[in-house]
Amino acid sequence: MGYTIQGATGAWEVVVGLEVHAQVISKAKLFSGAATAFGAEPNSQVSFVDAAFPGMLPVLNRECVAQAVRTGLGLNATINLESRFDRKNYFYADLPAGYQISQYEKPIVGRGTIMIDLPDGSTKPIGITRLHLEQDAGKSLHDQHPTKSWIDLNRAGVALMEIVSEPDIRSPEEAGAYLTKLRQILRYLGTCDGNMEEGSLRADVNVSVRRPGEGFRTRCEVKNVNSIRFVMQAVEAEARRQIAIWEEGGTVEQETRLFDSARGVTRPMRSKEHAHDYRYFPDPDLLPLVLDPGWVESLKASLPELPDAKAARFIREYGLSAYEARVLVAERATADYYEAVAKGRDGKLAANWVMGDLFAALNRTGCTIETSPVSAEALGRLLDLIADSTINGRIAKEVFEAMVETGEDPVAIVDARGLRQVTDPGAIEAAVAEVLARNQDKVAEYRAGKEKLFGYFVGQVMKVMQGKGNPALVNEVLKKSLG
Repeated sequence: MGYTIQGATGAWEVVVGLEVHAQVISKAKLFSGAATAFGAEPNSQVSFVDAAFPGMLPVLNRECVAQAVRTGLGLNATINLESRFDRKNYFYADLPAGYQISQYEKPIVGRGTIMIDLPDGSTKPIGITRLHLEQDAGKSLHDQHPTKSWIDLNRAGVALMEIVSEPDIRSPEEAGAYLTKLRQILRYLGTCDGNMEEGSLRADVNVSVRRPGEGFRTRCEVKNVNSIRFVMQAVEAEARRQIAIWEEGGTVEQETRLFDSARGVTRPMRSKEHAHDYRYFPDPDLLPLVLDPGWVESLKASLPELPDAKAARFIREYGLSAYEARVLVAERATADYYEAVAKGRDGKLAANWVMGDLFAALNRTGCTIETSPVSAEALGRLLDLIADSTINGRIAKEVFEAMVETGEDPVAIVDARGLRQVTDPGAIEAAVAEVLARNQDKVAEYRAGKEKLFGYFVGQVMKVMQGKGNPALVNEVLKKSLG
């Protein structure tokens, strides 16, 4: 049995489905030419269409449609060659038209699948029910004046993709893994920046609980959760709330709730609306959206290599473990950096340096892979110096730290500091002789059977040679001298 929560009367299974709102990367809004830049002055990016002035007509943005199709293809989903825009009627103060243009019965993308990666190394398919395009609402500001609310319509009309999953998720960890993978795919595709802090990606979390093996019970929706960690916490909190109700003999009411991350609980927002509450009908200002199959095929042909395919290739071409491949493809920029280092070199060694010394340096300096003080090309040249025995591994770490501090080329650092590895047998034999002469008592112990002292002798010789001795030659000469 998988993840369950133990209640007072037995075990409960968690059932989760996610509705993710992903803001489309586009310079203009879904139905107007107004800009979409984040952080602009309030109401500085609003057209007459966005403000719902009388007589204004929406004009569909072709690039937003292309981004939705690219996303559908990246989710291994069906692309519906004919879809339709509907009006979803409801009142929000920041929705001046009184309706949202969305898609209901005929979305642009149908069923698909995402393979999620779980902490134990396994994978699991999660079904995608649909992806539809819709326009975002504006934003109400309640903290700008003591008695008034202000409205910012910059976001009104921005294109969103609502991506709805099947209720296949069975634990907080799976919910986190799903959102992580979805965000990763969107960022690879370049269709959404996945920036949850700026609201570009936010999730409505549908949660219900049931006894293992029984049918679905009533679900509640936790609205607008804006971090992966909070999604996982919201699943746990809402499931425990529902279990307590069922076990006390009560009934869970279908409703929309909010997650209070400070208290770790969900609280009511409103009773759950049903589709008929929105009085959907086809938007009379927009014709059905009909896609040319050839255009869809051209978009498919231009898709980048996606994370799962890239990880499989890294394992195949560079000899990486599944874990290493998964870490390196987590972000497209990291995967590109690694591949630039590994191309034509030892892929395993490149992975060790990127995941070890480089990641540690980025954490220490507060840099990202995009702003790394060591470029992929420079790190590659450092590995070349190891491969051709110009420097050994210990000296390489010293050179790398100098590269982080100065941004200089590794060859220049090695030459300027005289760090080239000593491979001259005569110099190594002289260092070995000096160490053995100074440690006659330990030489006797070694020859009497205390073989662990060999490492001590290696360390002493390297110390005499200021770390620049060739380790293989030092070992060879030491073994010969100790007999």
